[in-house]
Amino acid sequence: MAEKRGKGRGEGIGKTTDIRANSDPFQRLLGLMFKAHPWHGVSIGEEAPDVVTAYIEIVPTDTVKYEVDKSSGFLKVDRPQRFSNYCPVYYGLIPQTYSGEQVAAIFAKRARRKGMVGDGDPLDICVLSEKSIPHSDILLTALPIGGLSLADGGEADDKIIAVMRDDAVYGHFTDMSQCPTALLDRLRHYFLTYKSAPGTTHHKVEITGIYGREEALKVIRAGHADYRLEYPELSSLWPKNI
Repeated sequence: MAEKRGKGRGEGIGKTTDIRANSDPFQRLLGLMFKAHPWHGVSIGEEAPDVVTAYIEIVPTDTVKYEVDKSSGFLKVDRPQRFSNYCPVYYGLIPQTYSGEQVAAIFAKRARRKGMVGDGDPLDICVLSEKSIPHSDILLTALPIGGLSLADGGEADDKIIAVMRDDAVYGHFTDMSQCPTALLDRLRHYFLTYKSAPGTTHHKVEITGIYGREEALKVIRAGHADYRLEYPELSSLWPKNI
């Protein structure tokens, strides 16, 4: 895909999330009457994979892990955080993505693992920003810069790392190599421990590596392609350019 990051500040922000303006009248009516499902009813973004929409499920101040209920689209309590550690970034999902066969194939090649499968969830995204956002259940525009190659019990569970668009501190980052080492260490620690129960010594989560922006864009493209295969009945809502 051609480079699209050279657009002026503020351009294209509205079209990254609104799937109703170009849909048929019935879809537009439904969109005006009801809240969109954050996984299926929100667009990945017309500039994806270079610029994506992120739906935020967890903010750093949360002491409870929230996640989207796949059936209803509501944000639900998954579990309390078991330890005093907390997610150091804004954490959520990329709409209209799915970790399926194509995402798993990329992971298997990168990590040199056989028999990998996707975890069957939307792609996860961690968004860096210097701004303090007090609550989740929000949409923001993010620019991917890399990712964590994370396996969870033999399933590919990539964590895309991105920066919030126009962020004063992180907005100029274009690759993981610019990310502070201390922040990466905190991210690693969080994801390696956030599913651990007190007293356990065996952890099924492992991070096989860190990758840069080009690999992240490849994973996002694969995630959207897997989504198209998994949910062909929603084709009228897909962006046309990715």
